[in-house]
Amino acid sequence: MELNIYICFVLIFSPVLGQFYEDRRCRCICPSLAAVLNNSMTTDRRFYTDNVPPIKCNCENVVLPKVSTELKGHELEFCPRCDCHFEIRNTTVIKVVVIMVLWVLTLLFGYMGFLLCLDPLINKKKVKFYQEHSSEEARTLLMQGEDVED
Repeated sequence: MELNIYICFVLIFSPVLGQFYEDRRCRCICPSLAAVLNNSMTTDRRFYTDNVPPIKCNCENVVLPKVSTELKGHELEFCPRCDCHFEIRNTTVIKVVVIMVLWVLTLLFGYMGFLLCLDPLINKKKVKFYQEHSSEEARTLLMQGEDVED
C-alpha cells in the first residue's frame, strides 16, 4: 500500500519539479566539431548551456566537459572559436506580465459578454426619429417656408 502511494506521489510531483527554470546560465556558441577536426569550412554552429558562476563562463568549463572525448587534443583550436556569454533573466517579471495580460483579456471578454447580453434590450425599443413624409406634405412645407422668407 505504501509503495502505491509513493509511486503516485512521484508521478504527480515529478513533472512539477521539472518545470523550475534557472534564471542564470552560461551560453556558448561554438562551431561544429567537423570544422575543427576536418578543417572544413562549415558554418554550422552549436549551442552549449550550463549553470555555472559568471567567473567560470568559458569554453573550458562549459563546452569541453561535454565534447572532450570527441575533440581528442584539438581543444586549443576549438575554444578560441567559441563565444560564451553569461545571461540573467527574471522569470518572476515574465510570470507577472503574462498574468496581467491574461487578466486584461479576461476582463475584455467579460465586457464583451455583458455587451452581447445588453444588445437585445437596447435594440428592442427602437424609436423612429425620422418619419417619411409624402410628397404633398413636403410641398406644403416648402411653400410655407417660402412665404415666411418674403
